[in-house]
Amino acid sequence: MVDTLVSGASASRRVGSTPISGTKSSAVCWTLFLCYLYRWNSMKCVMKIAFLDAATMGNVSFEPFERLGEFVKYDSSTPSEALERVKDIDVLLINKVLVNKELIDAAPELKLICIAATGVNNIDVEYAASKGIPVRNAVGYSTDSVVQSTFMHMLSLVGGGQYFDESVKSGSYSRSGMFTDPNWNWWELAGKTIGIIGMGNIGNKVARIAEAFGMKVCYFSTSGTGHCKDYPCVPLQQLLSESDIVSIHAPLNERTLNLIGAAQLSMMKPTAYLINMGRGAIVVEEDLAKAVDEGVIAGAGIDVFVTEPIPEDHPYLRMKHPERMRLAPHVAWASLEARSRLIDIMAGNIAKGW
Repeated sequence: MVDTLVSGASASRRVGSTPISGTKSSAVCWTLFLCYLYRWNSMKCVMKIAFLDAATMGNVSFEPFERLGEFVKYDSSTPSEALERVKDIDVLLINKVLVNKELIDAAPELKLICIAATGVNNIDVEYAASKGIPVRNAVGYSTDSVVQSTFMHMLSLVGGGQYFDESVKSGSYSRSGMFTDPNWNWWELAGKTIGIIGMGNIGNKVARIAEAFGMKVCYFSTSGTGHCKDYPCVPLQQLLSESDIVSIHAPLNERTLNLIGAAQLSMMKPTAYLINMGRGAIVVEEDLAKAVDEGVIAGAGIDVFVTEPIPEDHPYLRMKHPERMRLAPHVAWASLEARSRLIDIMAGNIAKGW
């Protein structure tokens, strides 16, 4: 604080013990006063940050948020709880919570929305912009995680991992009298074709690793523009009919909604597998369950669903041949490293200000 601030037209003023005179003294005093006032206000006005569904991040550290301001996290939030919890916050952090007009209007102090994802389908971005509230997403944090999960499903399906594991654990192998189990015809990736739907960062890395396995690569551009020149861009029908593995890595939009239904599945080889790492609604789930059950295609690996979590009466859970499916609860994005990177990216988005 300024030790002494003297008012009036006196020729001499003192700041602390240093004599200052004339107009210069007034300027110095006001400068010092404003500096201290700014510091005092900065200490007083702490940024309020709330994460409404923090449990979706698992057991990662939230310290990067705690360093930025007054941080509070909620494991989950119902719509009514969310309305109460945003009343006095400056920064809203969410993963899958719906951020609509009602929620934005319930937060008069809201200055920034940060989502723990790349897609922003659950945020009314246009309305937020009309209120001067920027929305910031996270890009690139999960590439390695999703690519690894893609090959986890692919290798399990093609290699019969589930069957061989059960063969040993059930005692069937012990009772067989043979050193091996030749009853499952698994095949090599080398020489096969992978068709990638959506050649973004993830699709491109899947393609490069597939090449390392000796696979041929083609792709379908969901935007209609084949920017990637490293691999042939082909029509969807050609990709489906020629590929041994079809791997989806596209966002959900008006061009990809229900892109793969019964008609498209019937174009695939009966020995082919479908993998969906994009969004659940890109595939017509009822049609896929039926196609796999009836042997139209050999099987599928699915990480995403139209409704998450899936209902107990979901078509994938009522199949005659569940062994042909590999299902995961939307975790391809969520390696420990990916979640830690995501926290850091979100903290960086907050640090940019608004």
